[in-house]
Order: sequence, then structure tokens, then C-alpha cells
Amino acid sequence: MQRTVAVVGGGISGLTACYHLARSPNAPKVSELGLDADVLPVPGDHPASKNRYLYVSGALHRLPSGIGGVLRTVPPFTRPLLWSGLRELVAPRGTQPDETMHSFVSRRFGKELADIAIDSLCRGVFAGDCRALSVRSCFPALFEAERRRRSVILGMALGGGKGPALDSALSRRARDERWSQWSLRAGMETLSEALQDFLRQRGVEMHCHARLRSLERTAAQCWQITLEDGSVRADHVISAIPARALAVLLPGWAEPLAQELRSIEAVSVGVVNLQYNGATLPITGFGHLVPSFEDSSLLGIVYDSVAFPEQNGTRGPSVRLTVMLGGAWFEQGFGDPDTVPLAVLLSRAKEAVRAHLGIVAEPSRTIVKVLKVGGVGVGSTGNHTDQTSPHPVSGPSTGLHPPVHARPLAEDRDHQPLPGAGKIAAEPDRGLLPGCLCERLYLQCQDGSHPAPGPGLLICHRAPAS
Repeated sequence: MQRTVAVVGGGISGLTACYHLARSPNAPKVSELGLDADVLPVPGDHPASKNRYLYVSGALHRLPSGIGGVLRTVPPFTRPLLWSGLRELVAPRGTQPDETMHSFVSRRFGKELADIAIDSLCRGVFAGDCRALSVRSCFPALFEAERRRRSVILGMALGGGKGPALDSALSRRARDERWSQWSLRAGMETLSEALQDFLRQRGVEMHCHARLRSLERTAAQCWQITLEDGSVRADHVISAIPARALAVLLPGWAEPLAQELRSIEAVSVGVVNLQYNGATLPITGFGHLVPSFEDSSLLGIVYDSVAFPEQNGTRGPSVRLTVMLGGAWFEQGFGDPDTVPLAVLLSRAKEAVRAHLGIVAEPSRTIVKVLKVGGVGVGSTGNHTDQTSPHPVSGPSTGLHPPVHARPLAEDRDHQPLPGAGKIAAEPDRGLLPGCLCERLYLQCQDGSHPAPGPGLLICHRAPAS
């Protein structure tokens, strides 16, 4: 008998969940969506793969790489990283079921590496504080490597615990060329649009902007999903909305689960996109991160135009940057994310670009957004017209994790909104410290606008496994 699965949340997370339900159980492929020719890879020998920087003591420092970088002292570190590696090899195995990222790295590699490198890394990846983030949740591979081999270095070198590698022409090419990141020629919104088309062709019902009122379990052991304009029944429900939003929808008997969901922490992030036509960067690379002791309110700057000049939207020289602000320090640096003037974030971003990269001209194009805790943020384009917030996304299931980049800013095109805007929900933390999560990844149209927000409901009718 055919069974019905409802996916609550119509953003990239919900679309991807429904994609897995609607297709065969084989590993998903980008080629199945017809996107092979649109992939823009960044191979391992590209400057955006090799060059990553930290901004410390008022200067940019390239992170050490290769044997030479390990054997000699490279600022901002005060001694060769070789000594941190030797310390790690002889450090005893930890005995706690979990600990913070800062504690874990300090114990194994030394405090300097934790204060500078890990602090910056956690700010760039999670917009969070490494002194509050769980190593077991945020970097489980490091945690398991120590548990298996007593040493993180030995555990990572010897491997183990990995599943079989996905096999497709594109994934093999990515491994051979050592892709560090990738995007799509017309921007990552193309992925969401392709997923929509794929699902519609397979009979998936899409209830756009269908705000949910409640979830209830019926006497017939199915789920009653109440919407503003009616109700839907399903045998199973998959949630792709924020944890705290799901907590509000759950029935009373699920209060223990609702409490767990409400305890999951998140942070707000200001994301400012800047384009400088006619400008050039003083360095080339992926971008740079800023440790919290240097400037707590500025997380880092990504050099989008280095990795993907094809998306600049102009034939002449152009610099595209993404400036990330706030995170766990948002309230401290900018106040309430619900009331902070977007002009304040824009001014702060331009100031950082002037100070760090020496670009003093006014940007040709700006987009300012606040990705807010537990809800949809708002933003503005260069003319400060209110826009809806971007969707956070993750990479398609090819074993790759692409950055999300804007469509070319210089061109306009008609745009159809996505079916809903469910945000990626955090998984409950398995250890003592809940992960502080943010979604700084985003989608936008060529004209700088964003897909219209609103909850979505995807209904997939699936035959039982034989």
C-alpha cells in the first residue's frame, strides 16, 4: 500500500529530503538534475584553495601550508607548528564524554593554536565561540580519531569509520582534481530550481506558503497536519524547519521533545555582500578570518570573486566580497538583531574592507541581510529596498560542500519564488554543550533579490520497500 510522507519546510533542506524520498535508493548525483555542465569547480591548485588568511595584530597572515610552513615560525604563530604536532602525538587520551573545541585543542595542540586558529575557524564555520561549542558535535571526526587511536593526527592519518565514497563521473573528477569548493554558473539557486522541477515531475505535492498550525497524532496512527487553509494527513513527517519552530507545533504529549528542541541554541549573523567594479585585491585567496580577540564583531571576509570570477557580471576587473558580522557576538557589537539599522552593518563592512584590504572606493553594489535566530531575517539591496531573507543551503549529496555564491549582480532576470522557506534545523547536541549554529550561506537572484519566504509543505507518496 502506498504511504504518504510529509516534509515540513520548503527550503533547500526540505527539498533535499523530499528528493531522497522521491527517487531510487542509489546515491544522488548532480547529473540527475542536469547540472553537470553548470558546475564551476575550484581545484586544489587554485589560489582560493591554497591561500587562506588570518587577520591578526592589524595585518593579514597567510596560514602555513606544506612542509616549510610546519618547520619554520610563520606569523601570527610564535613557534613552528611542528611543536604543536609533536605535543599532540604524546598527549594522553581525553577521559570526558565531551568538551569545548577550545579545551580539546588546547589540551592536545596547545593554547596558542586554540586561541588563534580554532577560535577563527569556529567563527567562520559556525559564527560561534569555540569556548562554548562541543567538539563532539561540531568536529566529530577529531573526537573519534582521539578515541580510536589516542592521537588526532594518527587517527586522521590511519582513517577508519568512513563510509564508501560516492561514485559518479563528477565525484571522481572532484577527487582527482582535489576540489576544495564549487558553485553553479548561474548561482546556487539553480540547485533549488532543479530540485523543484525534479519533484514536480514525480508527482510531489507542493503547498507553497502554507503556514502550519499544529501537528497531531490521530487514532489511526497517522499525522494530522493542520494548515491555515485546511489539513493534510500523512503516515510520516520529516521536519526541515528550525528546531524551536518545530517545538511550537508539536502536540502536548511530545513536550519532552519540545523542551530538547527549545534548548538548541542559535545565533544571528549579519551578511553584507559588496561589489567593487574596477577594483583589485591586494592578495588572492579564499578569504580571511578574524579571531575574537582581534575584533569580536567581525567574523571574516570571503573573496567571492577570486574563486568564481564567472559570477562577477562584468567584463572588467571587479571584486566581490562577503563580510560576515556578529554571530555569537551580535548583541555585544550591534545590539538587538530585530532593530539594528542595516546602514550600521553596511558601514561596518565597508570600514573593514578599507582597513583590511585597502579598498577605499565606494562599492558599486551592496546587499545587507540579517539572518536571525529562529526566524526569517530581512535585508536590503543597494537601493535599500526591503527584501526577504536568503535561504541557508548545504551542498548536494556528492560528498562535496560548496560555498553558496550570488548570481551575477550586473544582470536582471525574472524570478519565481521557491516553494516555502524552511530553514535548516540543528540536530540536538549529543554532548554537554549545545552547538551554536548559524546559517550564513544564502541564495540570491541576479538583481540581488531573494526568494520569497514562507513555510512550505511537500507531500511525497511512496510505495513501501519490497
